[in-house]
Amino acid sequence: MADNNTGLKASVSRELRRMTRRPVYLVMMVIIPLACVLFFMTMMGEGLPMKTPVGVIDNDHSALSRQVARSLDATSLIDITQYPDNFNSAMQMVRSGEIYGFIVIPARFQEEALNGSTPTLEIYSNMTYFVPGTLSFKGFKTIAVTTSGGVVKSELSYMGLTGQQITALVQPVSIGTHAIGNPWTNYSYYLTPSFSFATMALLLAIMTVFSITVEIKDGTSAQWLAAAGNRISVALAGKLLPHTVVYTLVMLAMGGLMFGFGHFPMHGSYAALVLAMFLFVIAVQAFGVFVCSLLPNPRLALSVVCLISVLAFSFAGFSFPVESMYGAIGIFSYIVPVRYLFLIYVNTALNGFDIYYVRYCYIALLLFVPVGYSLIFRLKKACLKPVYIP
Repeated sequence: MADNNTGLKASVSRELRRMTRRPVYLVMMVIIPLACVLFFMTMMGEGLPMKTPVGVIDNDHSALSRQVARSLDATSLIDITQYPDNFNSAMQMVRSGEIYGFIVIPARFQEEALNGSTPTLEIYSNMTYFVPGTLSFKGFKTIAVTTSGGVVKSELSYMGLTGQQITALVQPVSIGTHAIGNPWTNYSYYLTPSFSFATMALLLAIMTVFSITVEIKDGTSAQWLAAAGNRISVALAGKLLPHTVVYTLVMLAMGGLMFGFGHFPMHGSYAALVLAMFLFVIAVQAFGVFVCSLLPNPRLALSVVCLISVLAFSFAGFSFPVESMYGAIGIFSYIVPVRYLFLIYVNTALNGFDIYYVRYCYIALLLFVPVGYSLIFRLKKACLKPVYIP
């Protein structure tokens, strides 16, 4: 029969004492996650980065070229801050970070445009910085197409065609764009939760591994097991239960900041998302336990979880669809819990799907638990005879 001083309650009490004595727990479990949410919400407070600084090289200095420059400056995407004299000067400005791209208006641009020739507007965008580079390219391309259409309209008007005939020739099909789920095209509604969840996964995995392997490093793992009656399952439950409660509350606070204070759209069930957050927490913890069972060494285990968690920012599908990845890369998206929380958020909060249509994501999060705890017998052996290798 278990002693009164051993078991789940004793293990939980022991972990709570350790958590309150080390400031790292407060910082990593509460302060940094909430600070990350506030950081992303503040950084993308306008929803979409506006007025990317660009340059214009005007080699024509004609009325049409000046009109192109004014049209560029009037768009909501770019802001003309520099007028370099030549290509080399413009490239130097791009390298120094003064501008994120530039457009070159060739000599005789107006003359060639009006006499039926096809002058070329050269566009250069710095795609090293993906968002500003993409926005500058989009702004340049929009004005280039608009300018081309304007020149064609002028030529057709000189030929005696009516406005209706010109419109039928230049734009025979009118395209109506309706953004589903996020009609505001607000980047923050999409990126802030995605990056916040991925950051939370990183911190969760680190603290799970740290709290377990530090017992081995300090030589207290045998005492940890003894407090749980030498049952590794009880020891892990007692150690991770306080973490689960704290992280779940922090996740709820993150949701409150985004959906309450930030007024992020919630077209589906918030309760479904709360359930997903809880399952996400225990799934990441199970992942951390699995790594500790394979590598019961603080340095190696922390290196592995950090590597996989950081790579999850790339292959979880936030900015590039998994379906378009190479198969050997895309397969890794299925072994990170944040991928499934990301899909649940997009489909419930933004698309308004019922929980039934994302049920496989919940099942996947649940499957992490038995898989993650399948090798805890190895962890028990390492805890009974702790050997720390720096």
